Amino acid sequence: MPVVVTGSIATDHLMTFPGKFTEQFVEGQMENVSLSFLVDDLVQHRGGAGANMAYGLGLLGLRPVLVGAVGNDFADYDAWLTRHGVDTASVHWSEFKHTARFVCTTDAVNNQIASFYSGAMSEASQIELAPVAARVGPLDLVVIGPNDPTAMVRHTEECRARGFKFVADPSQQLAWADGAMIRGLVDGAELLFTNEYESALLQQKTGWTEDEVLARVGTWVTTRAAEGVLVRQAGESPITVIAVPETKPVEPTGGGDALRAGFIAGRMWGLGLERATQLGSAVATAAVEVIGTQEYDLPRESFLARFADAFGDDAADEIAPHLG
Repeated sequence: MPVVVTGSIATDHLMTFPGKFTEQFVEGQMENVSLSFLVDDLVQHRGGAGANMAYGLGLLGLRPVLVGAVGNDFADYDAWLTRHGVDTASVHWSEFKHTARFVCTTDAVNNQIASFYSGAMSEASQIELAPVAARVGPLDLVVIGPNDPTAMVRHTEECRARGFKFVADPSQQLAWADGAMIRGLVDGAELLFTNEYESALLQQKTGWTEDEVLARVGTWVTTRAAEGVLVRQAGESPITVIAVPETKPVEPTGGGDALRAGFIAGRMWGLGLERATQLGSAVATAAVEVIGTQEYDLPRESFLARFADAFGDDAADEIAPHLG
């Protein structure tokens, strides 16, 4: 039975300015800013949390079903995802809007000026999950990733109504959502993913304590950057897993999406919580060692060797049969 991943699908346009933005500002004229920067380079990357998670699951052989909204400029991106094991037949193509786009310029001291165009993502709320299930069969798990807010609410409510197990991954949408919306997105989730900041923000906005959150979800996975991952379940001792050491850290963007993909794949394979978390940690490290959220690969032999170095030969032997 398939894993469905709902969430944002976007392209990132990243530029580098060799100077400092602050040197271009004119004192006393900040109310009339009109600036233009000559940049050194421009790179375009495939992105979006939903697509990033689906890519990782595809690399791990799960053939996930991606659900989201895109523009008519999606053809090349579509081909890329399909080549990497993602079922894109349930992606909604907008007639009028472009695929969501993130445009960012970074200066020499890492200051950034950025814009985000939601574009076709605003049409994700038109998507219903029932036709997806009719096409691919009963849904084993539905990931509700960061997306158009109305779409996130609709998908969550439909999962509850139809009895689909779902993963709550509100991510950056927690920053603006109110407590009522967050409670609606989280309550009843099979899995909840947050980072440490999001964990605190979720409790603050919902008014729930840690124990109250755990009473409402099956498993709560919290990423803690270099400190690794914390996994909690109600009435059980917490599990902590180290972050797999990086050999060449390049770009942290996308690491969280890759960790989610690894963790979910491990659980779908029937692995225990600790082993699935270790798998997620290893996939996340592979993702952050390259530029671009979908530029990493998972070569079987080198991945297993690195996994064994971090977690032991027995752990590597347990995941080996599942790796293509």
